[in-house]
Amino acid sequence: MCSHFSPHVPRQCREDGAEDVKEKDRSNFCDWFNPSDSAFDPEKKSESDAAKDALEALFGGSDDEK
Repeated sequence: MCSHFSPHVPRQCREDGAEDVKEKDRSNFCDWFNPSDSAFDPEKKSESDAAKDALEALFGGSDDEK
């Protein structure tokens, strides 16, 4: 969700001064964080929802519903 994020560079951050985030599944703070304009794309969200719906229709829903 950050404008400096890039999966193609070391540490996945284009900002040289940013600290390395070792535990990405936990909350963290970065002075360089800048929200990306493309952080949420409603079109991609609807594509994802459609794919999940198709899988649920094919396989009969998730285990949570049983």
